[in-house]
Amino acid sequence: MPTQATASGSRFLDLRALSALAHMRFVTRKQIEGAYSGRHRSKQKGGAGEFVDFREYTAGEDLRRLDWKVLARTGKGFVRLFQDETNLLCTMVVDASGSMQFGGRKAGDGASKLEYVQYLTTALSHVIAGQQDQVGLAVISDGLKEVFAPGSTSGHVSKLQRAIESLQTRPATQLAGALRDLFGRLTRRGVLMVASDFLVEDIDAVFASLRLFRHRGWEVIVLHVIHPAEERLPEGIAFRFEGLEDDGRVDCSPADIRKIYEERFTAHAAAVRGLALGAACDYRRVSTAVPYLQTLGGFLVERAG
Repeated sequence: MPTQATASGSRFLDLRALSALAHMRFVTRKQIEGAYSGRHRSKQKGGAGEFVDFREYTAGEDLRRLDWKVLARTGKGFVRLFQDETNLLCTMVVDASGSMQFGGRKAGDGASKLEYVQYLTTALSHVIAGQQDQVGLAVISDGLKEVFAPGSTSGHVSKLQRAIESLQTRPATQLAGALRDLFGRLTRRGVLMVASDFLVEDIDAVFASLRLFRHRGWEVIVLHVIHPAEERLPEGIAFRFEGLEDDGRVDCSPADIRKIYEERFTAHAAAVRGLALGAACDYRRVSTAVPYLQTLGGFLVERAG
């Protein structure tokens, strides 16, 4: 794997483990704007020889591709990109609302949903940047908190991975409105990947926002993150359930509400899947019970077809 995304020092970046995925690539399934090198397809016509951007030189590339004038002026190696080889753009959206704290180590359940997503998105950013494509990040909780436009330089990826490492949740969830704000800020079409538990009051509004991206020609990937302890209530006589988004406490016996809870959770999961597919998004249910590298590897294999 190229070294351009290896210097962040993030505790969520395990390069030794990621070496098992070194032969895998993140690929698109749909034609979207931008001309993607080799494995990526473009809708743009003409202008193949038009210069559009620079990207950082990666060790092992053909030296004839270097821009020697830039190298002489800056001391850094850059490659000129032309209209027919502009890289894929992927923006990862991370839900950092309070419900994503569920399942943390304090509860004895291993990683929380947010921590799982931190491992997954850090690894994916390394894979994407390592294949010379561009990766960005948007953090959402009670609004759009941080946005990193897609890039692939080592400095950019390190900064993005540090932002993922330092994520803090906030009680409120404003996923739909924040996605609309993000839509107004991202001008170049690409891939939008949303990692969330989608525990919001108005799920229809969330997918109405995602349809904005689809109508503009984005490819949208929905990663529905679920902790196994959410799927069914624990065994026992009496429990106190405390909301993670300032929504109070409930003292009850799980046996009294088990059936209706499981029915409603199943209905919620089905609604998210149905709305995602109805909006022409790529849907994937992600369980925190599955090691994140296994999830990532399966995801990359599936997309490669």
